[in-house]
Amino acid sequence: MSGSSSRMLSLLSLLQARRDWPGAVLADRLEVTPRTIRRDIDRLRELGYRITAIKGPDGGYRLDAGSELPPLLFDDAQAVAIAVALQSIPASGVDVDEAAVRALATVRQVMPSRLRHRIDGIRFSGSANDVRVDPAVLEATSAAARDHLVLRFDYGRADRPPRRTEPHAVVAREGRWYLLAWDLDADDWRTFRLDRMTARIPTGPSFTPRPLPAQDAQTYLAARAKGSDADDRWPCIGEVVIELPAREVAPWIGADGSVDPVDDGSCRVTVGSWSWVGVLAAVTRFDAPFTVAGPAALAEAARTLAARFAAASPR
Repeated sequence: MSGSSSRMLSLLSLLQARRDWPGAVLADRLEVTPRTIRRDIDRLRELGYRITAIKGPDGGYRLDAGSELPPLLFDDAQAVAIAVALQSIPASGVDVDEAAVRALATVRQVMPSRLRHRIDGIRFSGSANDVRVDPAVLEATSAAARDHLVLRFDYGRADRPPRRTEPHAVVAREGRWYLLAWDLDADDWRTFRLDRMTARIPTGPSFTPRPLPAQDAQTYLAARAKGSDADDRWPCIGEVVIELPAREVAPWIGADGSVDPVDDGSCRVTVGSWSWVGVLAAVTRFDAPFTVAGPAALAEAARTLAARFAAASPR
């Protein structure tokens, strides 16, 4: 790609990133003169991009929205991203597989041959998500959360009354799509799976968003999955010393735990779960002797569980 073409792509990317750009700032970002910026702006206008000059002491430019789609310009990284994203749609769980195939074919047609060759070389397979979300439901819930409009929807069994909610955010997590919302009837925060929802149109009145009990929607959803409302952490976290080398334990602990070597034949493991018995279950699956390092509640659970195992053993 020539230097001029590459620079124009960078300029277009900057103009799309925010509403207004002073000309001098664009020149500094692209390490060219303001005169070069003016020439590149004129070339983009010739290609069909509607770019307005902003008057004022600094001057500047704005890429207008709502114009007809001009010839598409992609750099190499953007072309790869498009190919990967559209081919990954089956794993997303949103039921737009056929539309994604058609979109990739359409975008491919307006790319130069060099980029078409690159995206044609990107082929991979993956597991399709069996849980499918209606794109109309995804669109309706996302729009209601963005515009702060009360959303009504049917959920679960058909004989239940519709849910009335103040939608806060739509979150994708581990192959599932969730709506995080304030349930007006339950008077509490709730999460709803989008694949079980049927949105009712039109939406209700506007509302003032409530503050989340967590720092953001992703953290709240992760916290709820671990039995908490605010912190993305397990309610029960314990430490044990297992008589196995750290290298044999570390691959199976997961992101929520940690492994620290003690010596060549043992390691200290920190792991969390819903309950103290759950912590012990995560440890005993290694089928190796271990010692509880703490806290006291974990040691007590170990004694209780040992008594249960003893009572369950046949005489």
